[in-house]
Amino acid sequence: MGAARPFLIGNQWRQSATTATIRNPYNGKPVADVCLAGKAEADEAAARAVEAFPAMRLLPAHARAEALLKIAGRLAIRQDEIARTMTAESGKPIADARREVGRAVQTFTIAAEEAKRIPGDVIPMDLTPGMEQHVSVVRRVPIGPVLGITPFNFPLNLVAHKVAPCLAAGNPMVLKPAPQTPLTALLLAEIVLEAGLPPGALSVVPCENAVAEQMVTDERFKVLSFTGSAAVGWMLKAKSGKKRVLLELGGNAGVIVEPDADVELAATRCAVGGYAYSGQTCISVQRVFVHESVHDRFVEQFVARVAALKAGDPADDATVIGPLIDEAAAKRVEQWIQEAAAQGARVLTGGKRAGSVVEATVLANVTPAMKVSCREVFGPVVTVSRYKDFAAALAALNDSDYGLQAGVFTRDINRIFRAYRELEVGAVLANEIPTFRAEHMPYGGVKDSGLGREGVRYAIEEMTEPKLLILNLKD
Repeated sequence: MGAARPFLIGNQWRQSATTATIRNPYNGKPVADVCLAGKAEADEAAARAVEAFPAMRLLPAHARAEALLKIAGRLAIRQDEIARTMTAESGKPIADARREVGRAVQTFTIAAEEAKRIPGDVIPMDLTPGMEQHVSVVRRVPIGPVLGITPFNFPLNLVAHKVAPCLAAGNPMVLKPAPQTPLTALLLAEIVLEAGLPPGALSVVPCENAVAEQMVTDERFKVLSFTGSAAVGWMLKAKSGKKRVLLELGGNAGVIVEPDADVELAATRCAVGGYAYSGQTCISVQRVFVHESVHDRFVEQFVARVAALKAGDPADDATVIGPLIDEAAAKRVEQWIQEAAAQGARVLTGGKRAGSVVEATVLANVTPAMKVSCREVFGPVVTVSRYKDFAAALAALNDSDYGLQAGVFTRDINRIFRAYRELEVGAVLANEIPTFRAEHMPYGGVKDSGLGREGVRYAIEEMTEPKLLILNLKD
């Protein structure tokens, strides 16, 4: 494997005596060794970010935009290398990995555009008597050093959704990538270094949890942007002190299929949304509620599509169902399926495990208390339940600690807007699955699904703050 990969602090690649071995989730083979930053290196990364902030905040919009476009261009040039690295360390099917690189190119390209149009306002002060000669201007200004903590499931594009808006806003970032997938983030760091930003604009520090928590409590960081599990996210928020906290957490996304729905479209899209990257996405379709009048037809079409999904080596272009991130995760999912079956659920297809690969699974006759329903499976498992009326379906979908995104398949515009009013989620998608995400849309949830919004423009707003200027223009 060669020497351990160094980490990046303030434009310098650094080695350490502590290393971790990154293994391929599919076959367990070592991919690379990575140096881990310790507490001293984390402290230095924070210091370099503080030093970089004056130059970053004064960087003109055209320079930020140009740098972000350079990053997008270099990502496109190195697409195959990055995708293969992603597949090796995360087990993501290579076709999905290539798409993720393309999405990251879009994220940085959109950020380049948004860097040129960060908004401001002119406030009419003459609303108040005696202030006729006053004029007020509001601009959004960079907030300061940002700490980003990212998960394994999108090791490039979820990193991009923190780095790109952060740089577009004029902030430096220290990034702590997921322990399972640091290699992709380190490749991005190489590319960012070539973009000509001020030294220290980005540091990437793989590290152990104790070191990450040290950075979370560090008052030099003005924002914590975390994507990961709900349990960890809320724990880190409690430790974050005065800094602004953005949390993109878990979900058990629901879909409603009404009697007038295009059943074939719903079945096809749910078969995509429930099993992409083996269900290891927080907006993976997990709970499908189907009206009793179309239930059997939906189940027949859905199960047939799910059973046809190809499982196996993620390096194969035809693979859809690859491994979970490790065998422990696969065993947990297998146990949840077995537990549901013991409690009365019926396995319509799948349900078995081979190493770190779990078959694409569909469950019927589930109850709300089963783990596969009320918790986030984060695996290739979808439950299908029947309902009698729309109000019951809305209530069932809302019966969750999470509220990230939801899908409703119907041709009735009134029911679409009723779902939009009543569903307790960050986004409702009509005739589309909740697994849908575009890089420029506001993305985030309510309840245990998090705080704040991502999507480039919305993340820029979260990473800046309004600053007011009042002019007294009396002669």
